[in-house]
Amino acid sequence: MDALKQSDALPAPELSWAKSDIEQQMGFHGGRFTRVNSLLTLVLALVLSVVFYASIILTIRSTPFAMMFLDRGFTPYVMVVLFAWSAVIIFFKWHKLQFQRQTLRLQITPTEPDFVLSTTTVGNVLGRMFEVVDDPKQFVLFNRVHVALSNLRNLGRVGDVDEMLQSQAELDQSGMDTSFSLVRGFIWAIPVLGFIGTVMGLSQAVGGFGEVLGKNAAPEQLASSLRVVTSGLATAFETTLVALVFALMLQLVVTFLQKNEEEFLDACAEYCQRHIVGKLRLMPFESEA
Repeated sequence: MDALKQSDALPAPELSWAKSDIEQQMGFHGGRFTRVNSLLTLVLALVLSVVFYASIILTIRSTPFAMMFLDRGFTPYVMVVLFAWSAVIIFFKWHKLQFQRQTLRLQITPTEPDFVLSTTTVGNVLGRMFEVVDDPKQFVLFNRVHVALSNLRNLGRVGDVDEMLQSQAELDQSGMDTSFSLVRGFIWAIPVLGFIGTVMGLSQAVGGFGEVLGKNAAPEQLASSLRVVTSGLATAFETTLVALVFALMLQLVVTFLQKNEEEFLDACAEYCQRHIVGKLRLMPFESEA
């Protein structure tokens, strides 16, 4: 009886989005393709920011490095949160991209040289697709193939498959660009926050310098007052430095990640040409047309 139940059970898919997607594993609804869950990434960014500040307070509180983040107004705190949020998004997108790449090694069409993809065999290919993955719509490659082959099965026009694949490829490219919008916004916002800190620091320094000049005090008192001026200048230059370093690091990593995603989309297009378009044959009524 147990053996009969096991034989009737469906085989587990080779790739399971519900079980292997990093966001699904953490109990959150996973973003489609390489998109990320904004709420999850924000929560993790806040946790990382708290850990970062707690570590520098407990270990290197009196060092110049710690002072750049603790004693330079509110802008370093916001920059750290935005940098951590961007870093978490980039990490999740990289992890999801590696997961999506695994679809390129899966074969859904028969390997026989004489196999022809047509309206009579498209059902077998779609059935094989649902055997290798649990939800094709969550995978860039198989969602593209599923849309094109569903059109072939419903309309019976082989000539439309290539056009559908190209149209879906354009949508995937647009979706990839959109998935970087939040990080690009942070890369723009972080230097702006640095400039805000610069203006605040310069304002403090100029105001303190004016007070020093207006005093007829002893040299010792003037030296004490000048510390306020130098503190304002430190805020001005160090916030800009931190902001530019953060923005540069994020921009380099995002550029590298976007290049990898574009290469993955190119690999998906090559897969479709080799395993789908290359096995199509026009039907008689299409040849006559």
